[in-house]
Amino acid sequence: MKDIAELALDVADGDGASYADCRVVQRGTQSLVVKDGVFAEISSFEDEGVGVRVIVDGAWGFAAVDRLDSASLAATARLACRIARASARLRQQPVRLAPCPVAVGRYLTPVERDPFEVSLEDKMGLLIRADEAMGSVPGVTTHEASLEFVREHRYFASSEGSRVEQIIVESGGGMDATATSTDDVQTRSYPNSFGRHQLCAGYEAITAMNLEGNAERIAAEAVALLSAGVCPTGRMTVILDATQAALQVHESCGHPTELDRVRGDEAAFAGTSFLTPDLVGNFRYGSEQVTITADATAPGGLGTFGWDDEGVASQCTTLVDQGAFSGYMSSRETAAGHDWSSSGAMRAESWNRIPLIRMTNVNLEPGLSSLEQMIATTDHGVYLETNRSWSIDDRRLNFQFGTQNGWEIKDGRRLRLVKNALYSGRTPEFWRSCDAVGGAAEWAMWGVVNCGKGQPEQLMHVGHGAAPCRFRDVAVGSAPA
Repeated sequence: MKDIAELALDVADGDGASYADCRVVQRGTQSLVVKDGVFAEISSFEDEGVGVRVIVDGAWGFAAVDRLDSASLAATARLACRIARASARLRQQPVRLAPCPVAVGRYLTPVERDPFEVSLEDKMGLLIRADEAMGSVPGVTTHEASLEFVREHRYFASSEGSRVEQIIVESGGGMDATATSTDDVQTRSYPNSFGRHQLCAGYEAITAMNLEGNAERIAAEAVALLSAGVCPTGRMTVILDATQAALQVHESCGHPTELDRVRGDEAAFAGTSFLTPDLVGNFRYGSEQVTITADATAPGGLGTFGWDDEGVASQCTTLVDQGAFSGYMSSRETAAGHDWSSSGAMRAESWNRIPLIRMTNVNLEPGLSSLEQMIATTDHGVYLETNRSWSIDDRRLNFQFGTQNGWEIKDGRRLRLVKNALYSGRTPEFWRSCDAVGGAAEWAMWGVVNCGKGQPEQLMHVGHGAAPCRFRDVAVGSAPA
């Protein structure tokens, strides 16, 4: 890896690059899926390649290759320089990078049990038992359990002298149970929806999920939803479970605090942001209960690493401080435009993609309440669990979310199970209505594995720490059956 990177940097320097960096990446994934008692997938995938990024004549150029011989690497570095020269003809102003200390070191994801050392037989046995437990519940018509493991070995080198090596390990799993009747379909997922929950950790993360132990409960909840009443409608108190709170943070705080969106760099595909730079330090994003950070050092998060893909060290950036909007996730280039330092949020999905500003671990910091206290002090409202659908505009202002499960609350007690719940609002007003956030005992890190951005699209793995939280006077509705 070191020899490959040095060759690419030397060629780029000789071809006129004022700055160059090189990422050498080896990535392996293993996926297993059991559906309705049958193995639907057992796959293993490995790839490796090199991405070279340069500045020539004040403009960016990028090229990548999966052939690691000297001739191919040299040609790729020269191609990156040619692309930069072509880009320079259209640039409005030269690229400027915020200063960054030279980085040298090695980072490894803390792992108690290497997931790639666990036998296929053990993994398959776990999925079969979980799938069978879901299928044993009368009324469940389809059920699925899955595991995924990732190991990525990265080496980064820059013409400024940075040389860092990282080995990132991820372990994820999840299950879905679907029940049907003549006129309804209901699904319950665990630990999270949309495939699985994933962490930067070893196989111990899978053990902690206890898929087998929760399978029958999840299946029974799916069946119970078929006969549940529809969610009440109107303006009322909403309590979100930690998984739904994590997605709310992702969509209505994580994305609008990506500084490239604010600049309009992502407008064509992912949209822009209502959080413009003039609002930093002058805008009330939420209530005093709301503190949100982007923390690339948080244990277990999918956005946890040693250095980003510009060689900037991992750090914790406060985005919202007790309700006050206070900062962004940034790159060296976007930060330089404001005379700031980079927050270390530049990441690429693969060696063949250019780094973009991506969420690290965007966390709703723990509060002082608990789910039990929130319910006990609610006169009328709903407690909503596990995302079912989401929609938000391209400035991240107006949103509507639906959840799989809901409970109507009256006079401080859970009254009845309800289904097809929806809630909607505008981001600042919604977060300003937050009057309680769960404490550290109920706070957990959650993984999102399908965050899309960029053209060509990159699906990034990001993390969100959250606990149950409560919002007053929210518009609640019910989706059609």
